[in-house]
Amino acid sequence: MNAMNTHTPGGILIEGLRKVYGHGDTAVEALKHVNMQVAPGEVVGLVGPSGSGKSTLLKCLGAIIEPTSGRMRLGSDVIYDNGWKVKDLRELRRDRIGFVFQAPYLIPFLDVTDNVALLPMLAGMPNAKARARALELLTALDVQHRARAEPSQLSGGEQQRVSIARALANKPPVILADEPTAPLDSERALGVMRILNQMAQHAQTAIIVVTHDEKIIPTFKRIYHIRDGQTVEEAGEGRTL
Repeated sequence: MNAMNTHTPGGILIEGLRKVYGHGDTAVEALKHVNMQVAPGEVVGLVGPSGSGKSTLLKCLGAIIEPTSGRMRLGSDVIYDNGWKVKDLRELRRDRIGFVFQAPYLIPFLDVTDNVALLPMLAGMPNAKARARALELLTALDVQHRARAEPSQLSGGEQQRVSIARALANKPPVILADEPTAPLDSERALGVMRILNQMAQHAQTAIIVVTHDEKIIPTFKRIYHIRDGQTVEEAGEGRTL
């Protein structure tokens, strides 16, 4: 990865980010001037109505779509500064960003261990070491007893914990979680948030959770509201999990 190094701390930093779809009279400004910061070890909520720009912001930060202008830093590297500062976006997504989605998207013909070990293997880690890393994460998330099971044999909560293990497998500095608790009941939703907070602190990972889930909003210490393509920060309750 060819990134511009900075002397600022890790985590996530977004400055003046804009995204415009289309041109001329048909142009739509999805993101207007977004500023956001998440420290290593911190879990921050991102909330807002449908169409407010949440998905666009997550896709920009995840290097899935290109912003129009602004600056983004992940970990110690500036990845975008009015243009991409990395040569290989697929490598960036694989090695530097962990994704957790509403649906676990586990590969049905691989067992739990191989689902988690696959990304490290693709990054060049020897198979035995990748599987050992997977088992370490599955143990930390209390699903090691399902290591040889197929995804179809897991409960919804177990599947989501496996998806979190997969997101952590390459030790990314950043995790982007898009509605990770939406299909879960209150107990399991709070359990997922407890795990994300523990993992953030243990690995010093910066985590953004996009959510509409009223059950988990009181758990955030900081929340960014996005409305009409702009963000407003407010203090959250930070309820103990």
